[in-house]
Amino acid sequence: MITTPQHPKLSVMNFLSQVEFDYPAATSFASGRPSDRFFEMPRWLQSIGAFQEYDAARNGYDAAAALRRVAQYGRTNGIINDLVAKHLASDARLRCESENIIITNGCQEAISLLVQELCGERDVVLARDPTYTGITGAALGAGVSIEPVGDGDLAEALRETIARVRKAGKTPRLLYLIPDFDNPTGTVIPLAAREAILEIAREERVLILEDGTYSMFRFEGSRVESLAELDRHGSVIYLHTFSKTLCPSIRVGAAVVPAALFGDAESSRRLVNALSERKSYLAVNTSQINQAMVAGILLTEQFTLETTVSRARDFYRRNRDILTEELRAGLGAHARRVHWNRPEGGFFLVVQLPFAFGSEEMLTCANDYSVVVMPMSFFSLTNGHRSTVRLAYSNLDPSQLSVGAHRLARFILDRIGAN
Repeated sequence: MITTPQHPKLSVMNFLSQVEFDYPAATSFASGRPSDRFFEMPRWLQSIGAFQEYDAARNGYDAAAALRRVAQYGRTNGIINDLVAKHLASDARLRCESENIIITNGCQEAISLLVQELCGERDVVLARDPTYTGITGAALGAGVSIEPVGDGDLAEALRETIARVRKAGKTPRLLYLIPDFDNPTGTVIPLAAREAILEIAREERVLILEDGTYSMFRFEGSRVESLAELDRHGSVIYLHTFSKTLCPSIRVGAAVVPAALFGDAESSRRLVNALSERKSYLAVNTSQINQAMVAGILLTEQFTLETTVSRARDFYRRNRDILTEELRAGLGAHARRVHWNRPEGGFFLVVQLPFAFGSEEMLTCANDYSVVVMPMSFFSLTNGHRSTVRLAYSNLDPSQLSVGAHRLARFILDRIGAN
């Protein structure tokens, strides 16, 4: 049975992993997992052979030696950095050198390494509110304060937050952002705001951690250049993962350090070396078998995952549309009292309710209506956003979406006393 997290800021990720097991009959909108209908495990596993051939050729090994190398301990920074650089150039339009890439155990390890390495006792991590629980956990777990950037105009709010932090005698060190299809809100930061944020980062010498997890999942609208693409001053560290584009269990991600941090190439080299050293005693290295599978897929697909992602992206777009249509149908005449956004991509949308929705309401939904919904307050740094919920639509079939939307609608109607 689900229990209310004792410390929601640190417990949400475990909760997300556990919830489906606790309520197997419930429709769960809790976890933003990719749909497993697009996992091509037999082909992906066979692709290790493509990397085996590539690695043997570039290092002068025979094929058997190359495969043994994959099974051994390996280079802390990774063994597929050059291929990931080509992939990022293709799919993220980001030019980077392989020596500036640290291959990590998913994006989460990259976040944790950077927070631990870059932040001291009086440093502060900045993030939007609500925000991805991974950055909250990484900061609090390292004993680093995390400060919410206020609502409204993001650049203006960032300036105000930085001023407030400095006035308190602390140093704003990192700014964490998911500019494209943010988790948990599904929103996109406009181009003008991105440019303004970069200028503030330059002026204040705040490093931006740009999480590009959902950037390939745009359904409609025009692509917006990433912060890393727009960066001219070395203020953006780009975070990448294959957990959503391929599958979560592959646990391969990357941190891309700019060639010159705030114009200083030596600082960049020192940071890469420091991250490598820190990773070496925390994780030794990222699974080389998993790296080999990623590399083999990239080699087979000419370094782009566009073909792989496109089918899933179309599925997620249809899911978004089905969810919103079924919510509207389930609520009927009362739909005007409930509001939701229509994200241009990604895995999540936000529903604004006419009443507070917290732990008690979450448990009522799960127990009495067989639908699991995440309170937005679980993602909030201020324990705010008490009347909104996050719905993840990525990992459900259309029929499940329909059933879940109508179950949630029935809860809402009962809660507002509609008959």
